[in-house]
Amino acid sequence: MSRSFSTVFPAPAKINRFLHITGRRADGYHELQTVFQFVDLQDDLVFRPRPPGHFELSADMPVAEADNLCLRAARLLASVSPVPFGVSVELNKRIPVGGGLGGGSSDAATTLVALNHLFGLGLDASGLAALGLRLGADVPIFVHGRAAWAEGVGERLVPVLPDTPWILLIDPGVTVSTGAMFQAGELTRDCPPEKIAHSGYAAHRNVFESMVRDRHPPVDEALGWLHRLGAEARLSGTGGCLFGLFRDEASAREAQVSQPRPWRSWVSRLRNRSPLSAWIQPGAEAGTL
Repeated sequence: MSRSFSTVFPAPAKINRFLHITGRRADGYHELQTVFQFVDLQDDLVFRPRPPGHFELSADMPVAEADNLCLRAARLLASVSPVPFGVSVELNKRIPVGGGLGGGSSDAATTLVALNHLFGLGLDASGLAALGLRLGADVPIFVHGRAAWAEGVGERLVPVLPDTPWILLIDPGVTVSTGAMFQAGELTRDCPPEKIAHSGYAAHRNVFESMVRDRHPPVDEALGWLHRLGAEARLSGTGGCLFGLFRDEASAREAQVSQPRPWRSWVSRLRNRSPLSAWIQPGAEAGTL
């Protein structure tokens, strides 16, 4: 595989088919259960070599959190690399910030995977995921690039193969603070543990959904509209983006055309493999969890 610095590397969005909190640890972190899948919506990143120790980022919109994660990922990788390097990162941001789609974590994972490939650092997926966990609980799922059942704080991953229906992904224009949602007093923290499964998620829920709906009327309106259409609808992560499941592309696009508000939205098929997984170093069991 040639190491071209002109390559555009994808940083895909994720959704959560459900999200349960099963407990809270002594250190304050929450134990959760969820299933991650990928969607076609993605940020794009391009990297350019710079003198060792020099790290820069340019973006097409203000995204301070994602900026920090990209640069933190580059510096973290450089700190353990046997090869000194520097890099500039060009970020084309499409994933809504604060939407529960993992955009910042995905950008960080793509930075780790891309720089490992471009500079020939030789880390395997497990090593990159371990570094990613130091940046955020969602980063390993993007490094591995396979749909997974997640437990712990999101770092214990078991590959699964859920169904891949079409979705209408909606951004009602709400930014939600993940930290505030996890600290909310009314958060349900005692969901009974579920057994790992490849399907059957319709009976499960996202424990953040009722809180986000109460706090953010646009989310409540969009979810209510999807339910009235007969779609299985969920908040993704801690919000504020949400999605409805549809049997085929035509049904999803018909729903998109009939939106009662000018929400940003995307029609996509759910994916069990991320486009980033192709860049895990050959011979390292790409995507193996």
